[in-house]
Amino acid sequence: MADINVFDTTLRDGEQSPGVNLNRLEKLEIAKQLDRFGVDIMEAGFPVSSTEDFESVKEIAQTVKNASVTGLARCHKKDIDACWNALQYAAEPRIHVFLATSPIHMKHKLMKTEEEVISQAVEAVTYAKERFTHVQWSAEDASRSDLDFLVRIIEKVIDAGATVINLPDTVGYTTPAEYGAMFRYIRENVPNVQKADLSAHCHDDMGMAVSNTIAAIENGATQVEGTINGIGERAGNAAIEEVAIALEIRKDFYKKSININLKETKRTSDLVSRLTGMAVPGNKAVVGRNAFAHESGIHQDGVLKEASTYEIITPSMVGIDSNSLVLGKHSGRHAFAGKAEELGFLNLPEEKLKDAFMTFKDLTGKKKEVTDEDIFAILTDKQTEMGHMPQYKMHAFQVHYGNMSRPTATVMLTRPDGEDTEKAHTGEGSVEALYNTIDELVDEAIHLEDYQLSSIGRGRDALAEVHVQMTVNGEKTSGRGSAQDVLEASANAFLNAVNRTLYKHERVPVKEA
Repeated sequence: MADINVFDTTLRDGEQSPGVNLNRLEKLEIAKQLDRFGVDIMEAGFPVSSTEDFESVKEIAQTVKNASVTGLARCHKKDIDACWNALQYAAEPRIHVFLATSPIHMKHKLMKTEEEVISQAVEAVTYAKERFTHVQWSAEDASRSDLDFLVRIIEKVIDAGATVINLPDTVGYTTPAEYGAMFRYIRENVPNVQKADLSAHCHDDMGMAVSNTIAAIENGATQVEGTINGIGERAGNAAIEEVAIALEIRKDFYKKSININLKETKRTSDLVSRLTGMAVPGNKAVVGRNAFAHESGIHQDGVLKEASTYEIITPSMVGIDSNSLVLGKHSGRHAFAGKAEELGFLNLPEEKLKDAFMTFKDLTGKKKEVTDEDIFAILTDKQTEMGHMPQYKMHAFQVHYGNMSRPTATVMLTRPDGEDTEKAHTGEGSVEALYNTIDELVDEAIHLEDYQLSSIGRGRDALAEVHVQMTVNGEKTSGRGSAQDVLEASANAFLNAVNRTLYKHERVPVKEA
C-alpha cells in the first residue's frame, strides 16, 4: 500500500483550461494512459454538466480497471444521481461532492449561513453514501475559510459518511506555511478525522501549487490532487509529475511512497499536451524539452564525467530512452508495431495500425529522419480518428502566393453527404485564403478565435502541427492537424474542428434518467 494516493483531475479540472475541448475518444485515450501511469483515482468529469460529459464519464468508468473512477457533483441530488448513473459500472466507483466554506463564498455566492451550509453538506454526503462506498467531500476555498468552522463541518460530513476530506486552495491564495498549518490544525482538532483521508488540491495562481501540496503531505495529507503538466483553470493545478518526482528523488526526506509508474511520465505528458493543444514550456520541470539539456560548458563537462553532478533526475527515470529503436524507410510493419507498443499504443486496432504504418511509410519518403515524436503524432491521430461517420474530407488544395500578388487558395473536398465540391477564394495571407475557401465550402457557421503553429521535433523537415480554437454554429470547439507542409496542417486542423462538432452531435445519445 502506498502512503499517498494520487488523485488525477486532468479530465475534469484540466479540461476546464481555456481553449481545451476534448472529445470522447480523446478523453478515453488520456484515461487509459493515466491508468498506465498509475494514478489511484481518476476524476473523469462532471456528469451533470452536459450529456457529452455524462457519456464520457460513463465510457471511462466502463473501460478503466485499475484506477478508481470518480465524477464531480455539487451538493444537489440531481448531480449525485447523474454521477451514479455514469459511474455505477466502474470497478470501484466513487463520488466527489463539493460546497464552498469561505466567508466570501458563503455570503456572495451561496448566500447561506454557516448552519445552512453544514446542513446542505451533510444532506448531500448522506444521500451520496447510499450509493457510493467512497465519498469525497471538498470544502471549496478551504484556504480562505475559518478554521474552527472547517472543524465543525468536517466532523459532521465524516459522521455522514465522507471517506475523503479535500481542503483545496481553490484560488491559489495560500502559502506553504499556511496550507501546511491548516492540515495540521484539522488533524489535531477534528475528533473523528482518523476515519477519513485528507486530500490536498492546489491551484498555481502564485506559482506555489506544488510547494503547497508538498507542505500538505508534510502535515498529514494522505491524498494529493493535480493534473498532468499542471493544466487547469487560470494558472492551472499542481503538476502531478512534479509532485511524484519530488517524493521519489527526496524519499530520504519525505519518506512517502506513491503508486506512480515514473517511466510513463513523458509519454503521459506528451499525450495530454498533444490532445489538449497546450504546449509544454521548454523549461518545464521534469518533462520540458530542456529538462535534461546542459548549455553551460562547466555543466556539460561535469555531466560527461559524472551525470549526478548536474542531473538529479535521469531521462530514463521519466521514460526518455536514448537507445530506442530508430525507424526509417526500410523498416517493416513488424518493427513499426513494436515501436507502437514501445510508445504506449498497446491495443491499437489492426485497421488503424495498418493506416498508421502507411502514413509512416509516406513520411519516410519526405523526411530524412523520422523521430519518435513523429511516430507518436501519427499513432495519436489514428487512435483518436472519428471513424467512418459522415465528415468533410479534403482531397486537394493549392495556394498561389507571392509578395506581388493577392494570395488565392483552391480547395477540393467531399461533404458529409458524399458530394464533391471545389471553390477558390482570396485572403490577406496564404492561411487566411485557405480558411476563407474552406469556410465557403462548409455549411456550418464558423468563427476562428485562435491559431497556433508549432513543430513536432526539430530541423527544417520537422512536421508542422497546428491547433485552432473556433466556434462552429455558435459552439466552442478546437481542432488539430499535422503535416510536413504548414498549409496542409492548417487545413487539417480547420476541418478537424468542424468534424469534431459533427462527431459530437452524431455520437451523443439521450442521457439516462
